[in-house]
Amino acid sequence: MKTISNLTIAVSMMAAGGFVSIAEEPTGFINKTLNAGGREIPCSVYVPRDYDATKKYPLIVFLHGMGERGDDGLIQSEVGIGRAIRRNPDRFPCIVAMPQCPKDSMWHERFDVIDAAFAQSVAEYSIDESRLYLTGLSMGGYGAWLYGAKNPDKIAALLPICGGGRVADAPALAKLPIWAFHGAADSVVKPEMSRSMVDAIKKAGGNVQYTEYPDVNHNSWDQTYGDEKVIAWLLAQKK
Repeated sequence: MKTISNLTIAVSMMAAGGFVSIAEEPTGFINKTLNAGGREIPCSVYVPRDYDATKKYPLIVFLHGMGERGDDGLIQSEVGIGRAIRRNPDRFPCIVAMPQCPKDSMWHERFDVIDAAFAQSVAEYSIDESRLYLTGLSMGGYGAWLYGAKNPDKIAALLPICGGGRVADAPALAKLPIWAFHGAADSVVKPEMSRSMVDAIKKAGGNVQYTEYPDVNHNSWDQTYGDEKVIAWLLAQKK
């Protein structure tokens, strides 16, 4: 898939009385920056090839794992949801924002970056604000659980992968549609972390699904993001 970054293409069309210039939105994976905490934070944004600003699009914010922290602005789009998009772009008729957490931080310390990813995407693109989604893997899975609990009225659905949260947050998370994933053989983040969250949310009356992959270690994200049914479920949720 060809990527166009930081470029506006001028398209001239013949019209009555002369030429009309139409600015097309750049599409593909676009390198951007967010302003959060007085720092410029890299953020890769995926825009579908057929993006049409006259239509409304869902927005997914993706939180990467610990190994993708930094300031290169690229690696966070190469692991997890970015890889799934490159393989099957037609499954993602949505805007996907992939901020990069600074090397000296964890997602639970940088909710301001997540806030900025949502706010800037809504400001720059035609977004259906009833369809804002949050997902993440490993460290990003923790971030998704924790941010979701703080913002249950903002997010339409949560998709945490191989992470964990606070059981005490179950009543807030029970307001959200959630589908959680974990590998049964995960040696980095034990599956009990997801199991305890799911059990607590169910007891709180929440709408939560849980998929545990037998014999899968820490990388449960490729299977999750590569599953067409999972992405379709996420994009079907609405406030």
